[in-house]
Amino acid sequence: MDTPAPRTYDPRTFKALTFHDVTPHFRDGSDTPRAYLERCLQTIAAREPVVKAFVVVNEVNARAAADASSARWKASQPLSAIDGMPIAIKDLLETKDMPTEMGCEAYRGNNTKRDNAAVWALRQAGAVILGKTVTAELGGTHPGPTTNPWDAACTPGGSSSGSAAAIASRMAPAALGTQVGGSVIRPAAYCGNIALKPTQGAINRGERQTTSMSTTGVHAGSIEDMWQVAIEIARRAGGDPGRPGLFGPITPPEAVKPQRLIVIESAGWAKLDAASRKAFDALLENLARAGVTLLRRKDHAWIEALEQSIHNAAHIANTITAWENRWYQAALVENQPQGVSARLKATVKKAEAMSPDDYRALLLQRAAAQQCHQTLAPLADAIIMLSCAGPAPLWPGDVPGQPLAPRPTGDSVFNTPSSMLHAPAVTMPLLSVGGMPVGVQLMGQQHDDARITAMARWMMQGTAPEVV
Repeated sequence: MDTPAPRTYDPRTFKALTFHDVTPHFRDGSDTPRAYLERCLQTIAAREPVVKAFVVVNEVNARAAADASSARWKASQPLSAIDGMPIAIKDLLETKDMPTEMGCEAYRGNNTKRDNAAVWALRQAGAVILGKTVTAELGGTHPGPTTNPWDAACTPGGSSSGSAAAIASRMAPAALGTQVGGSVIRPAAYCGNIALKPTQGAINRGERQTTSMSTTGVHAGSIEDMWQVAIEIARRAGGDPGRPGLFGPITPPEAVKPQRLIVIESAGWAKLDAASRKAFDALLENLARAGVTLLRRKDHAWIEALEQSIHNAAHIANTITAWENRWYQAALVENQPQGVSARLKATVKKAEAMSPDDYRALLLQRAAAQQCHQTLAPLADAIIMLSCAGPAPLWPGDVPGQPLAPRPTGDSVFNTPSSMLHAPAVTMPLLSVGGMPVGVQLMGQQHDDARITAMARWMMQGTAPEVV
């Protein structure tokens, strides 16, 4: 099948699918959750053959849940503000009514018949579980079949590839993703949607407690829906064991203009193409004209200290995660070698060459970076940085007989800092470069999720997107 011609992304005109602004129609009877779901299913039918965002769409159960929600709205008894919202679930998270195959052939047909904590909370809130979205293998870097909704020849990012693509294709108003390195923020940035990667442990990961940097995040078409989904989950399931969970209001935080922002370059600055740098600089100039003070590495020694501490963030984050995953992944390679990719085998091999002292040294570097970040709290309201190193790159697939492509789902260089720092981040679709989305993110101190959401809402409402 020929690759379809690319669509041109323009953040000034693109309208993502939203839910919060439809619920008044549920109340007055002019619309219903079932009718809303059917519109989503129509979009999926039209775009899924090319985008390939879903592993499975659970139409039967979704329709039953939507009908139950419609009855509750008719009786003026919705369970929550997201009652009836169709939500897609990344296929790393368990669902009692669908298999959880994790993008891995070794888990083909795996069905635990139980819900992940966040999925359970969504059902308790009345949400409609729409289906399972494609993930890169085991949440790593080996890609699935999903294509970028704006250009099928490009990667959608990973590992939450299907979740991001489903939102950008207007298949659903919200989807769950997960991030260890850059798996929520980068695909959202490549596809042109909003996403929250919360403070470490702010949303209960349920069964996924293996790694110290894995977080459950939310992709959405609007700030309002993003926050509402996150807080409804946290109100019911809380945070990870030993963590206080997500703090913030039950309704989306009101827009708040930041007074001072720190511009962080990270190691990604040297990798930027000229057009993406131009677009980001223009956005920063608009913020300055709006009265936002911008601080850079040359303006304060503490900022420079953070830049230095996160310069090697990708290596630190990825190696820590490889060590923490090696036990179960090594067993998988041993027991089902034909069911895992060559990429996973290579990752396990590198992890097995590590020692406990290697791991401890990386933890010390991470702790030092977190201290540098905490020191910056009095200087500014938040950090602003790019969410990706330019537009989504082309992904033609691996070439037989050639070395494996090192970053098939894109470069995580702008994403691993927030993961390493255990910090919340919100990405916004504020740039278009060459007709493709490029995201911009705000990163806050730990537990500043609501604060950066409020500032992101102000930016989405009051900052003109840049198109280059």
